[in-house]
Amino acid sequence: MAVATTDGFADARFAAAREAFEANFADGEELGASFCATIDGETVVDLWGGFADEAEQLPWTRDTIVNVYSITKTMTALTALWLADRGALDFAAPVARYWPEFAANGKAGITVAQLMSHSAGLSGWHPAISGEDFYDWEKATSTLAAQAPLWAPGSASGYHVYTFGFLIGEVVRRITGRTLGTVFREEIAAPLNADFWIGLPASEDHRVADLVPFLPSSAATGVKMTTIQQITFSDTRTDVPSTRTRAWRGAEIPAVNGHGNARSIAAIQTILATGGTAKGQRIMSEAGCRRALEVQIDGPDLVMRGISVRFGLGYGLPSPILSLVPPNPNTLFWSGGGGSFVLIDTDARMTFAYAMNRMQRGLVGDARSFRIIRAMWRALGMTP
Repeated sequence: MAVATTDGFADARFAAAREAFEANFADGEELGASFCATIDGETVVDLWGGFADEAEQLPWTRDTIVNVYSITKTMTALTALWLADRGALDFAAPVARYWPEFAANGKAGITVAQLMSHSAGLSGWHPAISGEDFYDWEKATSTLAAQAPLWAPGSASGYHVYTFGFLIGEVVRRITGRTLGTVFREEIAAPLNADFWIGLPASEDHRVADLVPFLPSSAATGVKMTTIQQITFSDTRTDVPSTRTRAWRGAEIPAVNGHGNARSIAAIQTILATGGTAKGQRIMSEAGCRRALEVQIDGPDLVMRGISVRFGLGYGLPSPILSLVPPNPNTLFWSGGGGSFVLIDTDARMTFAYAMNRMQRGLVGDARSFRIIRAMWRALGMTP
């Protein structure tokens, strides 16, 4: 078996964070991964290491990127927040103001804020579409526009696993005339020289680490799902091997197929941590950034096992679903399937980001990144 090595840097204050990162490899929990932390917009930790492939032949290098699944939602949400900050999008407005066809089947009153907080009642397609239909933007969005909500909009959240990106993305497209991936790239990622993509060019395929799926959980066998869960998860066929295809990587599936690494995630989400600036550029106003913290829904989620979740505009807010308890209340977070994670502490002006390729089974993040983050907090004298 090849020996995993790590690289990068950590400010001397955060030696324990580097040790926690390295321990994940020594303990056999990690294949390849990256971790990055910023404070006041300054990068204080930037680590990477391990392998980009399951055969352990290709090293995870400084510029390795990986599909981070639902971390993509934070980029999609940030794009919508950016558009609202420019006055082009009103979260309180009905979606149908921008997308008239969406009003069909009792959806005229659904607001953009409800899309942003997973409370629109559209967590899955009904009738179902296939995973292959994710590559057909028109079919994916027109089916959502035609269908009825799965529950009373605004009454509860139900995690919009795949639909979130198509719903927000179509609103952005109707307003700007550009796809969400294009707006994100041109207005946010490119100005920051951030290596994150929603719709990856073929020229970048050689840098993509292979996701390695977690083993099936015997405990999950036979678990009965509700109708809403069935429609959300089982009726849409996707699998981890599909992430290795050019079709998946090149498409824009703005809830789940973003590609980046910890450095690019942290660089972009620093915008919210610092009140609108990153790398010396003002991307948004401070007031526009603070909107992400506005509580939209708080209670048991109809898709995520009934666990209580508090959603702001596009981000999770501290709530029982996150076992990592942040020390400050004005914190935003979300995770991607298998373990990728981002946490934005707007009080301490800090961002933590983690991306990996060996997937673990956890609802929101897992112990690998949490240990590193806790080491950072201890070094700063912050008691979570």
